[in-house]
Amino acid sequence: MYIDAHQHFWKYDPKEYDWISEDMQDIRKDFMPDDLKPLLQKLGFAGSVAVQARTTVEETEWLLQLSDQYEHIMGVVGWVDLCSPEVEKDLERFAKHPKFKGVRHVVQGEPDDRFMLREEFLRGLSLLKQYHLTYDLLLFPKHLPVASEVVKQFPEQKFVLDHLAKPFIADGIIEPWAAEIQKLAKHKNVYCKVSGMVTEAKWHDWKAENFKPYLDVVFESFGCDRLMIGSDWPVCTVSQPYDVVMRIVMDYIQQFSAEEQAAVLGGNCRAFYNL
Repeated sequence: MYIDAHQHFWKYDPKEYDWISEDMQDIRKDFMPDDLKPLLQKLGFAGSVAVQARTTVEETEWLLQLSDQYEHIMGVVGWVDLCSPEVEKDLERFAKHPKFKGVRHVVQGEPDDRFMLREEFLRGLSLLKQYHLTYDLLLFPKHLPVASEVVKQFPEQKFVLDHLAKPFIADGIIEPWAAEIQKLAKHKNVYCKVSGMVTEAKWHDWKAENFKPYLDVVFESFGCDRLMIGSDWPVCTVSQPYDVVMRIVMDYIQQFSAEEQAAVLGGNCRAFYNL
């Protein structure tokens, strides 16, 4: 079963989605489950994991409502305020929903580079395991050393790194990103989504070989048993269409065994999120 481990839905509102800049005109519109389904089917994907794009519990509720209506939304990674003393109420409420699988916070948007080491955030993280919830790490390369500190504190908590931590693909810069990825991957409770690469490249001026050095690093570091393919749709479409984006990874993994390919294309996602 092939699964897209990372995509978003939204009803576009310029105030709610102020991170969508003017040079992203193509995604300044609504993107809903009926828009994604034919794209999944074209490549033989059974479904996807819908991930938060706003830091509101209202969006989490909305994504779960969508997942009730659409079978191909196999899981939801939502947002709750992990720093709130009342966070357990939200976790308990959402965890009752069978498709609520994990939590994400937009750490890359925090002015404090060491945000994840705050006492209140660590307390919130410490609660996830008892609700069988995962945590998605949305980071820039500069946050990787902090991420390694955090995951070390919670060896029983499942983490997944989104978008390879957004390396500087457009500039062809590998280090110190690669060294920090290798350090993070030593923690066996951390997985990585092979996603989000095209938006870190020159949007309309890239070749598949531009991604190979970065793919080589994550495949050598995490192995085929801790990587999962993700589109980052519809954000990826500022660069190229869905199928073109997904084929970057689908073509790259042709070098591996059928079992390893199946793991990257769906098996690892299914196991990680308990879909």
